[in-house]
Amino acid sequence: MKLLEERIRRDGKIRENGAVLKVDSFLNHQIDVELYNEMGREFFRLFGDEGVTRILTIEASGIGIACVTAQYFGVPVLFAKKSKTRNIDGSVYVTQVHSFTHGGDYDVMVAKDFLLPTDRVLLIDDFLANGSALQGLMDLVSQAGATVVGAGICVEKAFQPGGDALRAQGLRVESLARIAAMSEEAGGTFC
Repeated sequence: MKLLEERIRRDGKIRENGAVLKVDSFLNHQIDVELYNEMGREFFRLFGDEGVTRILTIEASGIGIACVTAQYFGVPVLFAKKSKTRNIDGSVYVTQVHSFTHGGDYDVMVAKDFLLPTDRVLLIDDFLANGSALQGLMDLVSQAGATVVGAGICVEKAFQPGGDALRAQGLRVESLARIAAMSEEAGGTFC
């Protein structure tokens, strides 16, 4: 998606010797709602014929784009929580994921009431690097006996193994911006 690539070139910042792409001024801290709207429209164009009944993401950065995208599909958004709170009663599906950003493992969960065997689930997330978050979401969907129709990703670090590994497993992954390489000196190169 050229619009997102241009925004990354203009406002993205590469840090930590090319390991981190900061897009917090428009994507995952401060949100450019017009850009989100165009990304949501693009995800609908890509997956609109898949019979999506629910969108699933992980808190927190994926929630905004999942909500905007869900408006195009006319379906609810479910987000996997990183901790069980008092307002989650009853049983939950639980899986463990590793966060590259936070540098640790944690359990995520969704209430069984909101993820049903009849669901056709579109996974949405802001970043794809090593694929642990999507693996975790796929596990939650599998536990429910539901169907994953694909994954919509805002930014994929294509030089990391996650996207290739997930595609090799048969998951349809559609990334709006795929970065082939990045460095603080040269910036990012798109696929």
